Amino acid sequence: MIVIVNKLKDKWINMKAYRIKLSSWTASFRYPNLISGFQPTLDVPPLSTVLGLINAAAGHYVAYSGIYIGYYFEYGAKAIDLETIYQVELKTTKLGSYPSNIIKPNVINREFLYDCKLYVYVQDITIMEYFQKPYYSLVLGRSSDLVSIDSIEEVGLIENSTPNNLKGQIIPFTENYLPGEIQALPKYFTNTIPRKNIGTEPYSIISHISNNIGSDNIIAYTDAIDDKKIDIYFHHLNFFN
Repeated sequence: MIVIVNKLKDKWINMKAYRIKLSSWTASFRYPNLISGFQPTLDVPPLSTVLGLINAAAGHYVAYSGIYIGYYFEYGAKAIDLETIYQVELKTTKLGSYPSNIIKPNVINREFLYDCKLYVYVQDITIMEYFQKPYYSLVLGRSSDLVSIDSIEEVGLIENSTPNNLKGQIIPFTENYLPGEIQALPKYFTNTIPRKNIGTEPYSIISHISNNIGSDNIIAYTDAIDDKKIDIYFHHLNFFN
C-alpha cells in the first residue's frame, strides 16, 4: 500500500491527519440489545467496530491511550436479506453450563447496507502503518462483509468551532444533545474471556443521509470528501490510564 502525502500549504489548516479510505460491498452493524427476531442495522458503525478493524489490521489487541480517532461512513442502499443462523442448545449441570450437540437452524430477516465507504482519521503514524499491511482480513460486521483498503492519504483539516455538517458519524449524546437515533453503545471491549464492555454511553447516530446538523458545543475538523464538506468529530480514547 502506497501512502499518498499531500502538499499541505494552506495557512488555515489546523490539523494534519492520515485519512484511511475503506470500502465494502456490504456491511451490517447489529443493535446491541437485539438477539433474536428481525435484525436491523445501525446506519453508522459503532466506535468499537472501528477499533476492532484497527486491531485486525494490527494483528493484536491495541491498548488505546491518549489517542484521537475520527471517522465518516456512508452507504449507497439499504435492504433486507434472509439469513440462516444455527442455535446451539446449552446444557446445565451442577458443574456449570456447556454447549450440547443439539443444533437448531433458524431463518431470520437481516437488514444490511450496500456500497459502503468508511473514512478513518488518525494522527498516530503507527495506526496508519497497520493498514499498509493488514495482519488479518478486515470486515464490517459479519465475516462475509469483507473490506478493501482504497487509499491512505495525509490530509489537512480545518478546525471548526461551529460545525454545521455533522453526519455519517456517532457523537456522544451527553452535553451535545444532537438529533439522531439514540443508542447506548460500548466504546471498546476488554481482551479477557468473557469480554467486557468498556465505556458504554449514549450516542447520537447520525446517518450520512441526514440533513445538515450543526452544534455550538462541539469542536470538529472540516474535510472535503468527494467535493462535500464534512465536519469530523474526533473521539478521545484513554481507556487504560
